[in-house]
Amino acid sequence: MFIQFFQDLKAAGLPVSLREYLTLMEALDADLAERRVEDFYYLARATLVKDEANLDKFDQVFSHRFKGLDLMSDAPVTDLPEEWLKKLTEKHLTEEEKALIESMGGFEKLMETLKKRLEEQTDRHQGGNKWIGTAGTSPYGAYGYNPEGVRIGQNESRHRRAVKVWDKREFKDLDSSVELGTRNIKVALKRLRRFARQGAAEELDLDTTIQATAHKGLLDIKMRPERRNAVKVLLFFDVGGSMDDHIKVCEELFSAARTEFKVMEYFYFHNCLYEFVWQNNARRHTQRIPTMDILHKYPSDYKVIFVGDASMGPYEITYPGGSVEHWNEEPGAAWMSRVTDLYNKAVWLNPVPERHWRYTHSIAIMRDLMKDRMYPLTLEGLEGAMKELAR
Repeated sequence: MFIQFFQDLKAAGLPVSLREYLTLMEALDADLAERRVEDFYYLARATLVKDEANLDKFDQVFSHRFKGLDLMSDAPVTDLPEEWLKKLTEKHLTEEEKALIESMGGFEKLMETLKKRLEEQTDRHQGGNKWIGTAGTSPYGAYGYNPEGVRIGQNESRHRRAVKVWDKREFKDLDSSVELGTRNIKVALKRLRRFARQGAAEELDLDTTIQATAHKGLLDIKMRPERRNAVKVLLFFDVGGSMDDHIKVCEELFSAARTEFKVMEYFYFHNCLYEFVWQNNARRHTQRIPTMDILHKYPSDYKVIFVGDASMGPYEITYPGGSVEHWNEEPGAAWMSRVTDLYNKAVWLNPVPERHWRYTHSIAIMRDLMKDRMYPLTLEGLEGAMKELAR
């Protein structure tokens, strides 16, 4: 079992060595894990993982290899986790019941009513249709259903209908080392590569040197300008929420882009571009990068690629304060227009199948803002996007 675990880690690309494996075996012989899977997990992680960037891969391999083993072996059998009990209060409605629930008449009305509820409410509520609570049809709260509400106090999305989320949400950085499925993506991205002779004559031109030497009979060294990739790219990735369904293909694209583009800067955003972006999802609340700084720093000869499903509440694009996570002073549409006005070479790659685009209003809005330069995140779509950027 342990040998197979070691081999699985190697196959997943973790740089584990035989020496580290033997150290882990010595630790097990010394009973440092005390025969508990939970302790073995931490012992193995401390022994085999040298870089925190590999923790996620380690967790995936560990879960696969030891699937079904109890990681909470000390918990009494009669105890039910609190989160299980909370799930019993969730509201599950039929499609007919959902159809009976009407939205409150727009973003401004929704937020105005929320302000009144916060002023008036004094007790906890459950199962209702008015107050901030749980398991009901009120627009405000958690574990219920409403076609247009504010999610408060819920761990993760269930129906993906909230127009604003008042909770701390954790997003993961994309893994740039992913290689599965990236070969064809790299081939498509190569269409954008345009090489140009630039700079001083500082690179040996071997073929010309051989020809000149053969012609003169004496060594005649010929130099040429260094070959450089003239393509410069700004890459913006939508992360979190509905984009969790598309992590694999986005990681493949990210990995391929890091290889193909020598001059590339990447940033993360959520749903729509606003007044700030970030480069580390774990620090997105403390290390924000003003979008205006990016527009000032990178000149207009950069090519811009947005990657996202553009699936959100229309308010997030068209209204001030429409962002689900913060109060934006300007609508997302204003920031998208600033980008497309400055960078005339800009495209949007959408992982949602193109045949489904017409069912989501926000996709149509974003496609219009991008001047119809939205392409599906498929090989054919990548080909079309690269041709657009190379014009």
